[in-house]
Amino acid sequence: MSSEITVPNKVGVLGGGRMGGGIAHSFLAAGAEVVVVDINDAAVEAAKERITKDIEGSIKRGAAGTVEEWSSRLSFSVDHSAFAGLELVVEAVPESFELKTNAFAQISVHAPEAVIATNTSSLSVSDLAATVNNQVIGLHFFNPVPASNLVEIVVATQTPQDLVEVARGWVEALGKTPIVVKDSPGFASSRLGVVIALEAIRMVEEGVASPKDIDNAMVLGYKFPIGPLELTDIVGLDVRLGIAEYLESTLGANFTPPQLMRDMVARGELGRKSGKGFYDYSA
Repeated sequence: MSSEITVPNKVGVLGGGRMGGGIAHSFLAAGAEVVVVDINDAAVEAAKERITKDIEGSIKRGAAGTVEEWSSRLSFSVDHSAFAGLELVVEAVPESFELKTNAFAQISVHAPEAVIATNTSSLSVSDLAATVNNQVIGLHFFNPVPASNLVEIVVATQTPQDLVEVARGWVEALGKTPIVVKDSPGFASSRLGVVIALEAIRMVEEGVASPKDIDNAMVLGYKFPIGPLELTDIVGLDVRLGIAEYLESTLGANFTPPQLMRDMVARGELGRKSGKGFYDYSA
């Protein structure tokens, strides 16, 4: 990695949940100052606890610096004005077009010169970009962000080519590998990943094999690092259901969610975060 490849000195992250917290952690690891803005004090406290735990884990694993030094570059706010003057703000709110356009509007008011990078996994970046005057690009990180090596750069119709190259540099400075895709429903990763997961769920629904055996087929037979059902548990069945419904509306019946998936979400079996999905995490 070239020593000239760097991230902005200070980066904003809107949304301090699992993805936003991981994104903040990655920019901290690359030496940036990070300000995280969330919806209320309770969300801010949860984000602070989550990111501090990640920082402590990095230091224990041998990352340079101290917890105190990393934490000194991290701040939190419930006020979008904390983004004023920043070069880059990463939006990481839940996967809802309305929520994201509202987030874009707030960023644009307080940081009209900032590049807005959306972490959407399936929504149209071009449609989001059309709601503001800022330069917009997709930076689709993967969960868990600190351990993942991939970032999908999604190019909206409004995204200038020079910003694509700058974004490549940011991703490489984070120690991750960028891939560049045009703005298309599901991009590359969600489109492929979701269709495989949906077929795996249909196989469970039809009694073809157990979740573990289906996952083992892909891990041992196709060298997937993790099976599609276990990955669905990590991502969250509710999240993947929302993506599948969007892709069904834009790409067709290949993405129709199985009834089993709908039933599990209705029962609150959302995966790891709820303690039960295709696997039991209650222990």
